[in-house]
Amino acid sequence: MKPVSLVGAGPGDPDLITCKGRHVLEQADAVLYDHLANEALLRLAPPHAELLYVGKKKSVHAFTQEEICRMMIERARRGLAVVRLKGGDPFIFGRGGEEAETLAEAGIPFEIVPGVTSPLGIAAYTGVPLTHRDHTSVVTFVTGHGVAHIDWDKVGHAETLVIFMGLTTFAEIAHEVIQRGRSPETPAMAVRWGTRRDQETIVGTLATLPDLIQRRGLKPPATIIVGEVVRLREKLNWFERLPLFGRRIVITRAREQAGSLGEKLGTLGAEVLELPSIEIVPASDYGPLDRAIADLGAYEWLIFTSVNGVRFFLERLDASKCDLRALRARICVIGEATKSAIESLHLKVDLIGEEYVAEGLIQAFHDIDVKGRRILLPRAAAARDVLPRSLGDRGACVDVVEAYRTVVPEKAGQRATEIFGSGRKPDWITFTSSSTVQNFVRLAGTEVLGGIKVASIGPVTTATARKLGIDVAVEASVYTTGGLVEAILRASV
Repeated sequence: MKPVSLVGAGPGDPDLITCKGRHVLEQADAVLYDHLANEALLRLAPPHAELLYVGKKKSVHAFTQEEICRMMIERARRGLAVVRLKGGDPFIFGRGGEEAETLAEAGIPFEIVPGVTSPLGIAAYTGVPLTHRDHTSVVTFVTGHGVAHIDWDKVGHAETLVIFMGLTTFAEIAHEVIQRGRSPETPAMAVRWGTRRDQETIVGTLATLPDLIQRRGLKPPATIIVGEVVRLREKLNWFERLPLFGRRIVITRAREQAGSLGEKLGTLGAEVLELPSIEIVPASDYGPLDRAIADLGAYEWLIFTSVNGVRFFLERLDASKCDLRALRARICVIGEATKSAIESLHLKVDLIGEEYVAEGLIQAFHDIDVKGRRILLPRAAAARDVLPRSLGDRGACVDVVEAYRTVVPEKAGQRATEIFGSGRKPDWITFTSSSTVQNFVRLAGTEVLGGIKVASIGPVTTATARKLGIDVAVEASVYTTGGLVEAILRASV
């Protein structure tokens, strides 16, 4: 029988899970996850893994604690690798102790994988150290549930007081603490969704913070920190000063390609909302590409206009009787990313356009004699014909073959409703190809973009957007995801 893993998901930012936690998730057959565990972590689980939401919000429980324990035990007895994914750390107000006791009593082996508990994450991401030589050498953690059952004479005078789950009871807690002699002017702050890109912080004092929480309408989950260390936030608050902090930015490119752009934006503080408007799928008919691969040695040029073109070409090459030794052609690519994909195969790129569009390749071929040359261009099913037409007009024999297709993802409409139907609109939406623009308009229309700035990766994408009635606020000067981020940055400062 495999041990059940009680795993701390960390304070909110999915990158803050431990290496051990990541490894366990990658081996899971079943994941029972809480409301406070970032759902991005579920992508670490294998495709076959059963994902069960068992979270608890105030007065809204998906399952009782007894039911959760029964589900873990039942799956463990079936020989499954069970992960119980809990926000923060399992043993810090996470009921991990209760669940471990139940597993032990049932004879189920288990392991505890600790996580970064929310106060530690909040301290780091708000610039408020929980300990400091000049301010405090004592930290006390307390739950805000059951205020009347806590000895505030002992707890209330802790130099740094951290209150879990105390947002709705903080007015009562502050009253109890002040009544026992602590200064009403003691600095205090409340932090919602600490370490996430939508982190929300309210700073006040013991006397003023309850009213500030009410006026701002702050909702759980939130953690409260009371003590002189809160004063250090003004000096040490690095996270909320990131240039894109507080900006909500929608990424519309395919899910498997969204990671690099999302990581760049997230590093700058943006809250990234993935809305894949395209999905990369195999060609509808691989006959033309397979025949071209069978005759690969006859081509004098091989042109790739995307990383996807490289990937699907290689998949069909692997499925054939040929391999890279059959390749005699010189290689031409659009862009540094496609160049890197070729170089990862230990192949050299002979030609690259200065601009990452088809017109850039036309210019690159300007001084090259292509008359009578056989050229293979594996690409998406629907793409602009400007390059093959230009080469053909100069006498080249260009075989354009379908290597892959782009389609609208199955649940994209539902995701669009979640993003644009919520109370707070995104600040930006990014488009990285004409397909992402066209598919987005099919999904959501153009009306939802009112008040939202549009960022385009280049002139071809911009032209498509404007043709569909979308106003483009910024366009990348370098037609890459890095250039797109730079354009948004310039417009945000």
